[in-house]
Amino acid sequence: MSKSATSLERSAKESKPIGAAIEERPLAAVVSEAAKVIAPLWPISAFIVRHPWMGLEERTFADAADRLQWAHGIDLYPPMAVFRAALAKGEIDIVFLERRLQRWLDSKPLPVRRHKAERLCRALLWDEAVPNDALHSLEWADLARETAWRMAPVRTMSAHLHGMSQRLNQQIVKWCKLFYDQHAAAWALPHRELGFYTAWRRLVAADPALSKEERKRLADWPHDGEEALRQALAKLGVRHDEAAAYFEAHLLALPGWAGMVVWQSRRTGGETRGLIDYLAVRLSLEWALVAPYLPLEREDDADGDDVRLLFAAWLYWGEMTPEEWKRLSQEEQQARLAFVDRFWRIDRFHLWLEAWEDTYEARLKEAVLMRRKADESKPAEAQLLFCIDVRSEPFRRHLEAIGPFETYGCAGFFGLPIQTRALDSDDPHPSCPAIVAPQHEIRETAAPEEARPYRRRRDAFRFVGQTFKKIKQHLLAGLLLPEMSGLWLGLHTLARSAAPSWAGRAVRLAEAAAEQKPKTALSLHRHGWDESTGLPIGFTTEEQVQYVKQLLVNIGLTSSFAPLVVVCGHESETANNPYASALDCGACGGAAGALNARVFAALANLPEVRAALADEGIIIPDETVFVPAEHMTTLDELRWLDVPLLSESAEAAFRKLEQALHEASRRANAERMTKLPHVGRAPRDPVAEAQRRAVDWSEIRPEWGLAGNAAFLIGRRQLTKEVNLDGRVFLHSYDWREDPTGEALAGIIAGPATVGQWINLQYYASTAVPHYYGSGDKTIQTVTGGIGVMQGNGSDLLAGLPWQSVAASDHKLFHSPLRLLVIIEAPSHYIERLLSDNEQFRRKVQNGWLHLASIDPNNGEWVDWEGDRLASVPQC
Repeated sequence: MSKSATSLERSAKESKPIGAAIEERPLAAVVSEAAKVIAPLWPISAFIVRHPWMGLEERTFADAADRLQWAHGIDLYPPMAVFRAALAKGEIDIVFLERRLQRWLDSKPLPVRRHKAERLCRALLWDEAVPNDALHSLEWADLARETAWRMAPVRTMSAHLHGMSQRLNQQIVKWCKLFYDQHAAAWALPHRELGFYTAWRRLVAADPALSKEERKRLADWPHDGEEALRQALAKLGVRHDEAAAYFEAHLLALPGWAGMVVWQSRRTGGETRGLIDYLAVRLSLEWALVAPYLPLEREDDADGDDVRLLFAAWLYWGEMTPEEWKRLSQEEQQARLAFVDRFWRIDRFHLWLEAWEDTYEARLKEAVLMRRKADESKPAEAQLLFCIDVRSEPFRRHLEAIGPFETYGCAGFFGLPIQTRALDSDDPHPSCPAIVAPQHEIRETAAPEEARPYRRRRDAFRFVGQTFKKIKQHLLAGLLLPEMSGLWLGLHTLARSAAPSWAGRAVRLAEAAAEQKPKTALSLHRHGWDESTGLPIGFTTEEQVQYVKQLLVNIGLTSSFAPLVVVCGHESETANNPYASALDCGACGGAAGALNARVFAALANLPEVRAALADEGIIIPDETVFVPAEHMTTLDELRWLDVPLLSESAEAAFRKLEQALHEASRRANAERMTKLPHVGRAPRDPVAEAQRRAVDWSEIRPEWGLAGNAAFLIGRRQLTKEVNLDGRVFLHSYDWREDPTGEALAGIIAGPATVGQWINLQYYASTAVPHYYGSGDKTIQTVTGGIGVMQGNGSDLLAGLPWQSVAASDHKLFHSPLRLLVIIEAPSHYIERLLSDNEQFRRKVQNGWLHLASIDPNNGEWVDWEGDRLASVPQC
């Protein structure tokens, strides 16, 4: 191991390359490169599942895993115990594991003959540890210490000192909580309007958490964030070629807060500026803390002890002797060490993961291709448009089994790029996916005579709530609050704890009775522009027609309309749950889908829209009525939103559907309740149990959300009708015959399928790497500043899902961490055109961030798009 000293102040000759590098490559570009390892984090009030590695998709999944594991100790794969458990449950077929191993050996340059490499890899694939006699061989230990191995990863200066990283993180968490607080604190941080770095720079001199000497070091620190970051790099002695890796290590130290910085900065159009400020504060504080200990000894090579395991593997399973090893050239030694190192840390996990995914795909393929053909002789009396959400699949399946109903799947925002402003709301909400920019604003309005009493009631309740908060935060008045409210709050707590179902329903009924929100209208027609966002309010007639046509064509519903078409948004109902928005519609920006459903149904009922659609060949009969509704996923029930005047045939279909909905709800709840963990015996009445979970404020698993998701199927409903997909498949309706240009398919892939991939990888990360990408135990979390959750009051801002969202117990997973399988029902030339035209999607498939299969509608052939098949598709 070689070591070199890192000085506090470099000589002029040494410091010149740093300045030169910054001139050659702007600091903003270096920060932007480092920021690829983190993802934006939305506030908890609009929790949007996110793909934690979206900036790394230019690499293969395995290479990204290798980089993060080696440089930062972050594993992207589940531990081997998870694979063993899946194998024991029959979820992994060892035939696929063996097949994947053989393919891997065929595709890799091997440092030894094939049979020796295979013996070594198979042993490493199944064995958890090298036997002690091989691991502790003195001769191999001496060789390990003598062998030069790869360079050590870049580590921050604070990481070299015991306890210093923790102290630095505590400082950063404190300042981030103060700066990004969403009006939850009684006192706002001074100078917030000047930016994070400037506010910190003006206040740090009075920070009592720093010593007098530490504050003195920062007394003459630059007032500009970028200049401060440059100076911190120079004083810490960070080489110019290490700057990006150094920034990366600091961003990954608190990925949640760094992700919040990215999200907040993007809102103001300056992502890099926000990160520069964040890194300037962090590195400035780091220098102030570590300056007395500089220069530090830097490890330039990896520790020889880390190589001992690799030597032992070659000794025991590679059947090599020390004499044989010494006869190898240095290049051969390096190649063998690199081979076993990569396989042990990355490739063996990757093979297990692929075998698990292959097993699931094989069983899904069998279920879909061997399905019993559904009877479609009867025309549908009602057609229902559901969100692609996996929770819709069981409800759709049971509803179709009860009566002559057809269901379709689409993204829950119904293709409407809108932001919505609820009645009297000051803040609009983007009711579309995070990857879609709102193009219109839709507002709720109410008649003045109905709005006035509603506003009086609302203002009265707001006054009581604000007064309670002010008294609680007041130094003296807060002492009286327990005496004034203790009895009533105590009774409330007792009731909700002793009789959660009764008390919860009573609270909900009281809230609804107190609110009594009036019937509202929607601003569907263009009339002006919003002053704050510059977006047009409402749509032009051409836009109304375009949005309705686009969705109907995308899902293949362009003819044979039923008398009743139900547009179903979705929402969850939970109590005392900071992650409530994570259970709502991700396609609607982490909110309920009610407004989007109302807007689309209203547009589809407009006479001028129907007339224009008829001119384009989409004829909606006069008797057909679109009705908005909402699927309550926690209860598996459908609630009507606005029921317009129905035609005679639509009225008959409406009555028949209402009768069927009760039975569909009972069946769906019965299926769902068997999957949720219970205390004691399973409940006899699944509907009552679902209702209890929705209102019980002590319930940590009101529903499973999207846990279990594994596939995204794009095709006609007849492909999966009557097939039990176990609530694990996103279902997006699509008829390739209605899409000769492939434009609709490209839109589905760019929008809903990408959102599905984000959801899938968020659940994957929270399950496979819960200690880093999850958010821990829900019962001990603290909501912080109105923006997120923490463990205690000094942790990172937790970016992932709580353990209770993916696991049935401390030691038993519910969600299977598999990468998304996208299945498209279309001829092969559609898939080839898609892969050729869409470089981003092709990269996702090629680099293993998702899997792609297709079903040829002409002959039923199932095609996997990987390997040579994928490579043969030309790129534009």
